[in-house]
Amino acid sequence: MTQFFQKKNSIAKPGYNRWLIPISALSIHLCIGQIYAFSVFNEPLKNEGWKLTELGWIFTLALFFLGASAAVFGKWVERVGPRKTMLVAAICFSSGFMISAFGIHIHNIWLLYLGSGLIGGIGLGLGYISPVSTLIKWFPDRPGMATGMAIMGFGGGAMIASPLSVWLMERYSSASSTNGLMESFLILGCIYLALMLFGSIIVKIPAQEWKPKGFVLSDDASNKMITTANVLADTAIKTPQFKLLFLVLMLNVTAGIGVLSQADVMVKEIFEINKIEAASFVALLSLFNMIGRFIWSSLSDYIGRKNTYTIFFVLGMLLYIMVPFTGSMLLFSIAFSIILSMYGGGFATIPAYLKDMFGNKQVGAIHGRLLLAWSFAAILGPVTINYLREYQLEVLNMPKAEVYNITMYLMAGLLLIGLICNLMVKPVDPKYYFQIKD
Repeated sequence: MTQFFQKKNSIAKPGYNRWLIPISALSIHLCIGQIYAFSVFNEPLKNEGWKLTELGWIFTLALFFLGASAAVFGKWVERVGPRKTMLVAAICFSSGFMISAFGIHIHNIWLLYLGSGLIGGIGLGLGYISPVSTLIKWFPDRPGMATGMAIMGFGGGAMIASPLSVWLMERYSSASSTNGLMESFLILGCIYLALMLFGSIIVKIPAQEWKPKGFVLSDDASNKMITTANVLADTAIKTPQFKLLFLVLMLNVTAGIGVLSQADVMVKEIFEINKIEAASFVALLSLFNMIGRFIWSSLSDYIGRKNTYTIFFVLGMLLYIMVPFTGSMLLFSIAFSIILSMYGGGFATIPAYLKDMFGNKQVGAIHGRLLLAWSFAAILGPVTINYLREYQLEVLNMPKAEVYNITMYLMAGLLLIGLICNLMVKPVDPKYYFQIKD
């Protein structure tokens, strides 16, 4: 059985249909995308005696270890292949739910940090990068569309997980079952284990010299932002381009992730709606997060990655500035739906951006290292919103509906810095290119 998960045994035979690979990618990303729906657990967990600032660290730790594990294990993923990586991801992600369920049962928040934060976060990181690098290799002719197909599942995972989690908690809620939380975590862990194992079993990688029919890799003199050379991962991190793209991703993510981490609580406090309506809002954000990942990344194949990110930053700034003046649930939802589409689009476009800059040879490992930006953003975004909210409520005695206004202006400022970084990105100097020694 262990031989089945070896990289050499996952190489596709001639005639294999590459369009089967997105099924494997989606089965992984739809599961790990559950992390974006974690805010639906915040209110029930808060009712068990934990503060929102304490609970916010679960989401932060999960995304921190997503980025950290992707960075640390990126080269290992390239070496062992996606099949074994997805297997390990499935075990880590599902066991995180089991450990958290036990933590809920004995009322120990440190077990939630360990389960859903650390171990689940490692599963997130490994599950996130393995389908992405695989799809880029299968679709060199449409790298933006390919990464969009994979990463759209991560954005859409919450669209399924949010109402499912609410239903499970209501189904198993009783006087002795902590709002149905423990049972919900156990069931979700089992479901995700089965689906992620399915994805790991069916995934395949292309042969070394495989190319799509009719595809010819050639220099495009009209687009100097796309290289046909390769830069190795250890060299790429030393380039100005990597540092700028690190900041571009970190700032784009920070501006969206804080809102996602507290979407359920935020919309309840601003508009005083019930938990079903709030869960629907979270699901709506997830839908646009998912759709944006495919549409924006596919569009980037035609207008370029740099231009796509410029749109993200400029339009995002305008929307964040406008949010405090929306005044209605409808306009608020429209604004954040567009913001979340670009947030998701940023994730889906960045692997193709890296492929354009550094080539295809070690793009998975380079992508993994860049995801450390997500780790930093996972701390900056949620922690800023959580503690700024608490300070305004407890020290300044501000109404709940107004505590997020300053945050929106702060996020617009971060996007302005991101825009400047993106405009500074230039082609990689040839001195960094990988050269085969005679």
